[in-house]
Amino acid sequence: MLSRIACGPGHRGSGVPTVGNVHEIALDSEPTARVAYVDFEPVAVAHAEQILAGHRTVTITRADLRDPASVLGAPGVADLLDLDRPVALLMIAVLHFVADPAAREALDHYRAALAPGSVVAISHVSDDHDEPEVAEQVRGAAAGYANSATPLLLRSRAELRSLVGDLELVPPGLVDVRDWPDPQPGTSGAGGYGLVARLP
Repeated sequence: MLSRIACGPGHRGSGVPTVGNVHEIALDSEPTARVAYVDFEPVAVAHAEQILAGHRTVTITRADLRDPASVLGAPGVADLLDLDRPVALLMIAVLHFVADPAAREALDHYRAALAPGSVVAISHVSDDHDEPEVAEQVRGAAAGYANSATPLLLRSRAELRSLVGDLELVPPGLVDVRDWPDPQPGTSGAGGYGLVARLP
């Protein structure tokens, strides 16, 4: 059985599930997979509830990822997932909306709750790029968010790596999201990095 807690890309949440989203990919590869989406925004949750109607092994919960106890204790998570078995925690395009120390404290809490063999997947925008034009585009996007209710926090590659502490990175490691899981030579960077870390 595959289990996943999905957070991203909505602010502090998973956003609205769409075609080709986590639950579809998971169920296509493993029909017994269980997926628990979490989002903070009531509109996103309401839309997700409509889309996920009829799925017995997929849930949507309104909660804030910065409060791991409420996320992990919610019926849509606690009653669906067996946290004594490995789980994939997906923090996709969401942690750049969560400042420190809240992001690190939340990740530490989730890590402590997960069984050995679980993985944590993160994608995150960053201006720490070798291509100046990509870095500038990212900074421009961040400037557009600066005065919004959800400012965009840019972290360096070193800061992103530190989010998962001493956990071992699954190959290919911390790479541009366009190069996950395989390198795409000759293409420009996407303006963000991805990593998957495994709990021993």
